Amino acid sequence: MKIWVDADACPVVVKEILFRAATRTGVELTLVANQPLSTPSSANIKTVQVPGGFDVADDEIVKRLGAGDLVITSDIPLAAEVIAKGGHALSPRGEMHTRENIGARLNMRDLLDTMRSSGVEMGGGPAAFSQRDKQTFANELDRFLTKYGGSSEQ
Repeated sequence: MKIWVDADACPVVVKEILFRAATRTGVELTLVANQPLSTPSSANIKTVQVPGGFDVADDEIVKRLGAGDLVITSDIPLAAEVIAKGGHALSPRGEMHTRENIGARLNMRDLLDTMRSSGVEMGGGPAAFSQRDKQTFANELDRFLTKYGGSSEQ
């Protein structure tokens, strides 16, 4: 089992939780982004820099993903591809995407996209990342690693 991170939009605090978990458990962690990233020096923490462009990082993650791997992403279409390929998808806010809920989340995303493109005012975007989001993510990651690949620390 490996952990892949859609790192361009991943909050720094989530990356720090992932670094600690990877160091403690030995699970391979790879951050994929279209810009250079700074990571701790560790044999099991890697980065992959991809060219800029629409969905380039997503496509690279899907290409390298193995069944059972975990992907950290807030991108619903990427999460759907991960699940279809036999992987697991966890949002930086600690929401586990599953076969049971990904269809509804894709439909909601598409509906909101359609409304925005029709000129409907949708508000100011997602709420700021909170301490509660951090704790929810850390707890969900810990549950996942305990079940599939070790245990994490927060």
